Amino acid sequence: MAKARRANWLELSGRIYLVAVFLFTYLPVFIVIAYSFAGGERGGVWRGFTFDWYIRLLNNRSIQENLFNSLKIALASCSAAIVIGTAGAVGMARSHFRGKEIFENLALAPLMLPEIILGMAYLSLFTAMQFRFGLGTMIVAHTTFCVPYIFLTVQSRLAGMDPHLVEAARDLGATSGRAFRDITLPLIAPGIFSGTLLAFAMSMDDVVISFFVKGVTTDTLPLRIYALSRVGVSAEIYALCSLMLYIMVFAVLLYFLIDRLRKKT
Repeated sequence: MAKARRANWLELSGRIYLVAVFLFTYLPVFIVIAYSFAGGERGGVWRGFTFDWYIRLLNNRSIQENLFNSLKIALASCSAAIVIGTAGAVGMARSHFRGKEIFENLALAPLMLPEIILGMAYLSLFTAMQFRFGLGTMIVAHTTFCVPYIFLTVQSRLAGMDPHLVEAARDLGATSGRAFRDITLPLIAPGIFSGTLLAFAMSMDDVVISFFVKGVTTDTLPLRIYALSRVGVSAEIYALCSLMLYIMVFAVLLYFLIDRLRKKT
């Protein structure tokens, strides 16, 4: 009887948790999407269904430039982070030296440091080195905090990989590059994809660090949303937020599609 009551209580608590997650996480997101199709100038007021705000966004050159800046920064920083994070994780997995755990924890430091501290640090560094603030400084800063996501996911995949597979390939005459390409890379590919997806989401969503390292004429979509929200929430902001959400949903679906195709082959 006691076990049955405990099981019923656990089942009820699980359902309460799912309802709470929906109410406090997904319901607000659905509300934002719904108001992006609302007629009228004021945000949060439903006055009929319309695509006008999305049409305005498509015809707004400034918004398009902000979106393209966000995509360029995210793609460039993620591409660099894939190389750096994967090489770092593989190199650390094959290395054995005193203090290795300390170096691994330091590599993950950007995940734990407050963004405002990182933003000030990048601002001080780029100013001291007399870098011109713009897309270049934003790509460097975004790459720095994107690397740990890929490093961590690839490291997790390497931890579950049988090291004897690479040793067997080397014994059969494969070079280190051939062994990495044919054995290691296919096994860590899911970790690279998932880490890249997280890094892409963080880059597309970043406001604080981008605010410190952006140029005078360089803005991203999150920065534009922040600037517009300071003068009041309009239907345009809801459409902008929804547009960013669509991009992230597309990235997630693309990841699952690639992962499913990989499993079939």
